[in-house]
Amino acid sequence: MTEQTASLPERSRIVQEHVRAAGLSSQVRELPDSARTAAEAAAALDCEVGAIGSSLLFLADGEPLLVMTSGRHRVDIALLTAAVGAETVAMAPAATVREVTGQAIGGVAPVGHPAPVRTFIDAALRDYDVVWTAGGTPHTVMPMTFDELVSLTGGAVIVVAAD
Repeated sequence: MTEQTASLPERSRIVQEHVRAAGLSSQVRELPDSARTAAEAAAALDCEVGAIGSSLLFLADGEPLLVMTSGRHRVDIALLTAAVGAETVAMAPAATVREVTGQAIGGVAPVGHPAPVRTFIDAALRDYDVVWTAGGTPHTVMPMTFDELVSLTGGAVIVVAAD
């Protein structure tokens, strides 16, 4: 464990271990201020809000579904429902997010959860050279390419909004 990794919050160290195990070099970074929203993260990182890969947990026919979406738009529930082949899709309540991911809303990383979560990646994130995701807490982030995000999560790429 590097000194930088050792100083991270426990949840972020777990995320970092998953990233390393996947063979990626991305490093979780701690920010001085909250990056709970895509706008806060973009401001802190001086990047476009669309380059923020927000992790949103939904319940698709009652089963957890993680969607990594671009901060430039909101997920269109009808599009998502059709894309994942579900009858119903709804945002998961905060308690469910914590239970399924082990992380709090605003800090949910694409990995590092107690058990794998079926994951989908917003095709709009492909537009950015670097995608920033949460690193397990609202104060941690990590950069990676779109292809690295897909590889890391094993997520299917879908369109989640018409913008």
